[in-house]
Amino acid sequence: MIRGDLVTIAMQGDFGKPRPALVIQANQFCEHSSVTVLPVTSTIVAAPLLRVTVHPDEENGLQQVSQ
Repeated sequence: MIRGDLVTIAMQGDFGKPRPALVIQANQFCEHSSVTVLPVTSTIVAAPLLRVTVHPDEENGLQQVSQ
C-alpha cells in the first residue's frame, strides 16, 4: 500500500461494514505493520475546509460522489 491508494476497510463499532478508505500515511513508513487511513463516506456535508469531495472515475473505483 502506498499513499493515495484507495482500499477497503472494516472498522469496529457502528461503522463495521466494509467501506472505502484513502491511505494517507507517508510512503517512508510502508514497512510498518500499521497504516494510517481516512475513511470515505458517500454522506456529503457542506464543509469545504474539512472535507474534500471526490467524484467517481475509473482510476479511484468509487461508485458514488464521496468525501
